[in-house]
Amino acid sequence: MAGPTGRGDSLGAALNDLLHSQVTPRHRLSTYTARHWHAQLSQLTATHRGHQALDDAGLDVTVKTLVNWLSDPEYNVRRSYRDLIHTAYENVAIVPADPIPDHIKRGQYEISGVVRTGNDERTRGTRDAAPLRIDATRGNWDEIEELWLAGELTDDELEDHFVDDVIVEDIGEGTDGWEFPGASYSVEVR
Repeated sequence: MAGPTGRGDSLGAALNDLLHSQVTPRHRLSTYTARHWHAQLSQLTATHRGHQALDDAGLDVTVKTLVNWLSDPEYNVRRSYRDLIHTAYENVAIVPADPIPDHIKRGQYEISGVVRTGNDERTRGTRDAAPLRIDATRGNWDEIEELWLAGELTDDELEDHFVDDVIVEDIGEGTDGWEFPGASYSVEVR
C-alpha cells in the first residue's frame, strides 16, 4: 500500500513536497499587509486575538489612550509603543509551522531517481534497480525540524541534512558519499 509521496526536480524538492503535503509550513496570513502603526493597531484591535497579541507584546495603555491613537493616525506615539504594536502584529500575522509528525521521522523511505555513490550511478525505482530504501528511525531530525519550524528549510538544506542526518545514519557514508544528481525524484514514506 502506497504511503505519502513527494515529487520534485531534486531530492530536496521531493522531500519538501512530501513535507508540505503532510503538515502546514510556517506562513504569513495574506490579510496582514499593513505597514503603518495606525493600520496595524486598527486591525489588531478589531479581534480578540489581536487584543491578546497586544497584551502578550506588553502594550499597557489606558482605554482612553488607545481611543486617542485609533482616532488620529498622526498621533505622536512613542517609538517603543510603535515597536510593541509591530511586534504584536507580526505575532498574529505569522502562523507557526506544524511540527514534523512521527510517521515522517520514523518512516521507511523509498527514493526513486538518479543516485550516485562513488562510481556507482543508477536510476533507482525502475525495473532494473529497486528504490533506495532508508529507515528514517535511525536518523537525527533535530536540525531539519529546527529549520522547518523557523520557515527556513530550503530544498538544498533539506537534501543536505537528509543525506547527512538520515541516510548516513541508516546505511553509512557509501563509497564516496551520497549524491542525487538527477532532475526528477519521488520519495515515498511507508
